[in-house]
Amino acid sequence: MLPPCDRQPRSCSVRGKARGVWAEEEPTDAPHQPGTLCSLSLWWACALGGLRMSLKALSIFSAAVGVFSFVCLIVAIGTDFWYIIHVSERKHNSSVSLSSHTGLWRTCNFQNKCSSLINPFGNGNFTYSERQILNMHGAFVVLLPFSVIVMVVGGMLGIVSVLARAYLLLMVTGCLLLFGALLSLTGVCIYKAYSAAAYQEALQAAGRKALDDIDIHFGWSLALACVSLVSEFFAAIAFLASACRVRQLKRMDQGIEIK
Repeated sequence: MLPPCDRQPRSCSVRGKARGVWAEEEPTDAPHQPGTLCSLSLWWACALGGLRMSLKALSIFSAAVGVFSFVCLIVAIGTDFWYIIHVSERKHNSSVSLSSHTGLWRTCNFQNKCSSLINPFGNGNFTYSERQILNMHGAFVVLLPFSVIVMVVGGMLGIVSVLARAYLLLMVTGCLLLFGALLSLTGVCIYKAYSAAAYQEALQAAGRKALDDIDIHFGWSLALACVSLVSEFFAAIAFLASACRVRQLKRMDQGIEIK
């Protein structure tokens, strides 16, 4: 007589039946395919938590990081400190500050007087470099707000998927947030290329000597955008890890061997 499976939640292996010997399945939480997307997301979750994170911990982490990413990106888009130009008043013999700070849509001086960046070259025939600058400006002012929309949709799906513990919705949410992080990264890279091209255009117009005493650097708004895209990436990884965790728990409940 074949020995029964006497311990739960372990179950009898099908391969053991084929050999005429009952083998006990060792429950495991980790997938055995290291190259899959699930295993990569679980690896990131373990790296974040130091140990294996439970589904509740993954849900709390993904929600907190997602909200933090959203707030950072909203503040970054809504402020005008992406690019800062500091001009020394002593060296230029001026009582009026010539320093300015620039956002996505406008540039402002420190007397709160702002002008639009939609078309800074006027209504004339544009050179090739000017047209490139305008095209890059149009690209990042679309990509970054679109990333916010993707994040809002992903957050709504994330709430539903966490409450329902739906594997497919969690996977879709993770992939959607990865796409949003990619949009933000593309927008930031285009902005840096736009800034470099605008600097070269100003260099050709004013000359290198005129810009020697001017301090030009990126501001904290750009830093917030970078923090946001990194946070969104980790939130996406946490949602993917949650999806894998949900699938593993369902398989363990059904007594299916995870290969």
